[in-house]
Amino acid sequence: MKTALSSVAKSKTLSLAVIFDDFKQITKVGLSLSVVFSSIAGYLIGATTIDIKILILLALGGYFMVGASNTFNQVIEKDLDALMKRTQNRPIPSGRMSVNAALTIAICFTILGVTALYIVNPKTAMFGAISIFMYACLYTPLKTKTPLAVFVGAFPGAIPFMLGWVAATNDFGIEPGTLFMIQFFWQFPHFWAIGWLLHDDYKKAGFKMLPTGKRDKGTSVQIIMYTIWMMIISVFPVFGLTGKLHLSIPSAIIILILGAGMLVYAVKLYHNRDQKSARNLMLASVTYITLMQIVYVADKFL
Repeated sequence: MKTALSSVAKSKTLSLAVIFDDFKQITKVGLSLSVVFSSIAGYLIGATTIDIKILILLALGGYFMVGASNTFNQVIEKDLDALMKRTQNRPIPSGRMSVNAALTIAICFTILGVTALYIVNPKTAMFGAISIFMYACLYTPLKTKTPLAVFVGAFPGAIPFMLGWVAATNDFGIEPGTLFMIQFFWQFPHFWAIGWLLHDDYKKAGFKMLPTGKRDKGTSVQIIMYTIWMMIISVFPVFGLTGKLHLSIPSAIIILILGAGMLVYAVKLYHNRDQKSARNLMLASVTYITLMQIVYVADKFL
């Protein structure tokens, strides 16, 4: 009897663990938390005083916003995900989660996210809603149509950093616009590095993620070009032309060094055009965006 009860308890524990893991996969918890990090960085840069309530609402709203976008994405791409080795074990294509259950999560997250951001201020909620719409309704269907999907996807992807500033100031001007442009240009080398790494898998589903459609010289040249643009816009505030958004010369130098490190990996990809170089560039891009935002926050408070 005890053995039977123990087996039932163990089975329930395993089931709960699987459900929790599926929830993390469908909402892409890791990506959602990185967006929350960017939003909080933007808030700290823009805020004159730190309001913990607003900070918590922004974090929750940002998490729900990205979770909703990712869930809608997986509902729309369920048949394509089944074709790719990387995604065939996701909750929907594997059959562990129904489309209706995923849609319920997506809709609830949308409502919760927009509501949380609306309490912060209406402008923040508007940009959050735009982000969900562009990701699910424009970027996702365009991925099988044209490489320009990455350009469209860069818009919702660049919103979080500026969203924090809007949450802190209830204003949209050159300052959050600059934060937006930094993350906008960063998206291209980052996602093209991922597209390079997963090109064969993406090809099975018909995704067009590389600008030339190939792992070639043309793609690697564009990666270098956008990395340079990213470096320029990242230090632009040092010239004092971005309103209340400031950057000191020492911080600008640090950010330039970080960008130069990423550029080195982009150039290596141009020369080698191999998987190892693409992976290194992808990792370098994640390191860059994280450290760059930390430098911006530190520059304000130190």
